[in-house]
Amino acid sequence: MQDRTKAQLTVGLLAYFASVWILIEQARTYTNMVYAVGMIILLLIIMLVLAYIIIVILDWIRIFDLKTNAILTLIVLTVFMINLTVYLIVN
Repeated sequence: MQDRTKAQLTVGLLAYFASVWILIEQARTYTNMVYAVGMIILLLIIMLVLAYIIIVILDWIRIFDLKTNAILTLIVLTVFMINLTVYLIVN
């Protein structure tokens, strides 16, 4: 497995597990458990796809090395999850 692929999977999973606990707490309030589980699985897929896209774009630009790109991607995904969580709690 290439280093870039390892970084994409690692960053995607780290961002997912770092922020999924808030969505699990939010999903407990839903009456339809299939909807709640589907939302959590959809979030995992979205995080992995976003990690892949962001690292590919940063690697294509070639400003930083792979480690810096992975850290920047993790920060972006964490901020995305914080914004999504605030949106879900407010609405």
